[in-house]
Amino acid sequence: MKKSYLKLIAAAFIISTTAVSFVACSDNDDDEIPVVSPTGIASNPNDFKGEVKSGETVTLDATKVYKITGSVIVRDGGKLVIPAGTKLEASGGTSAFVVVEQGGQIFANGTATAPVVFTSPAATPGSWGGVVLCGRAPINKGTTATSEVGNATYGGTVANDNSGSLTFVRIEYAGAIFTGEKEFNGLSLFGVGNGTKIDNVSMVNGSDDGIEFFGGTVNVSNIVSFGNEDDAFDWTEGWNGTATNIYAKRRANGVGNRGIEADNNANNRDANPRSNPTIKNATFIGSTSGEADGMKLREGTYASIDNVVLSNWTTGINVEHDQSVAYFNGTNKITKVKFDNVATKASVKATSGSAAATLLPNTYTEDASATGAGNGTSTPTWASGWAGL
Repeated sequence: MKKSYLKLIAAAFIISTTAVSFVACSDNDDDEIPVVSPTGIASNPNDFKGEVKSGETVTLDATKVYKITGSVIVRDGGKLVIPAGTKLEASGGTSAFVVVEQGGQIFANGTATAPVVFTSPAATPGSWGGVVLCGRAPINKGTTATSEVGNATYGGTVANDNSGSLTFVRIEYAGAIFTGEKEFNGLSLFGVGNGTKIDNVSMVNGSDDGIEFFGGTVNVSNIVSFGNEDDAFDWTEGWNGTATNIYAKRRANGVGNRGIEADNNANNRDANPRSNPTIKNATFIGSTSGEADGMKLREGTYASIDNVVLSNWTTGINVEHDQSVAYFNGTNKITKVKFDNVATKASVKATSGSAAATLLPNTYTEDASATGAGNGTSTPTWASGWAGL
């Protein structure tokens, strides 16, 4: 009986030890980084192009460098997942770009220490076409329209449309100008809805605009636009969203255009929905050579703008066309502005010509303590490291 009893105890001990070992092994598995099995267009990182099809999720491997050699199209119902630390190099000129169509989603989620980087080995502005998101949020160009890049449909009635998320992403050496109506930017947002997350995104050394909004309702925060050859921050076609913390700076040689270029609709300045974003905490650093305006508000746009630093511009605030002049002139819609080395702080120009409008008091309010993007004309702390400044 005693031997049998001892055998039972030993068996119980073995079972117990085995169970503990199994649980410990399970815990270790949870801590391991999952292995990405390349599928679809991710199967060949040296020739990354093609479609992410409906119902397909393509996840990239952060340990590899993806060579964008042509167009990457995320179709309706497809998902492209780009983990932190992933680097994508575009070498196909302006035929290489990333377009997320309506109903498609991109999840490019980096970190401050491991951003997602879209770049070019040529390190030359205009080396590739940039990143384009197309959503179903309202625009004023029509119920829907076709994007300049990728010929994708955008616009609709879904204000909270969700095209995915871009966080801690740097986009370098993108952009190109084909005509006045067809341009590649660093990041182009066509009818993008406010279900989309755009946070900590940097556009660096592009040949056109840093970021441009074509209608939509998307909100953005912690945006850097540095060294781009056209406008740093551009909107048109009825954008209604918020932008918080914008840091924009022209190249040291003066190449570049406006800090803000803001339109409603050049063909119908009263088109609805009217562009009417909220801009808060922004720094725009220019050069007294080249383009003169820190902020050009025109073509019927509205906006509420607060806590802005404007540095090294011939004209800080330039408001044009009757609809925009009526909205901004004397109405205190631009508040807490710090002017640094700005020759003319503000001007207004009616549609019929400069003599038809007079700048009224309270078009803007000054505040010498305005911090702009967070640190005046210096790089804000939130942009340190990851943004490529």
